[in-house]
Amino acid sequence: MEQAIFKNLRTNHHILAKFIDGYSLEQLNKIPDGFRNNLIWNIGHVLVAQEGLIYKSSNLPVHVSKELIDKYTVGSVPDGKATQEEVDEIKKLLFSTLDQLEQDLNNDVFKEYHERKTKTGFTISNLNDALVFTNFHEGIHLGVMLSIKKFL
Repeated sequence: MEQAIFKNLRTNHHILAKFIDGYSLEQLNKIPDGFRNNLIWNIGHVLVAQEGLIYKSSNLPVHVSKELIDKYTVGSVPDGKATQEEVDEIKKLLFSTLDQLEQDLNNDVFKEYHERKTKTGFTISNLNDALVFTNFHEGIHLGVMLSIKKFL
């Protein structure tokens, strides 16, 4: 099952990277009328959420900065001012965090998991639940991004 999860995550992260490559900084930052966020916020958010759901809930250090966490965490609102440097960092982290996660799973780094309930009502009881939910969550945000791009 882990192999399928990683295949989906890697595929989605390649799709997200194509958004970064295919849109200007201005387009990545634009919040279209009727939306609460923008393309880069959705990409940064799934990255930060993955780290929180998997590492933070396992009492392990995350691989993204506190600044990115604060800017892209659930409930945050984009300011429309992501810099090119920040966008480049997010793109790099899309892949480096997955590589790290795969390595940590292979090295059996995860020893505990603190159950959590999402704002949408899902209960995530263990690491496998977190991995499955991460794919689901990223799919939701990809759908939002596909809607946003129609207005750019």
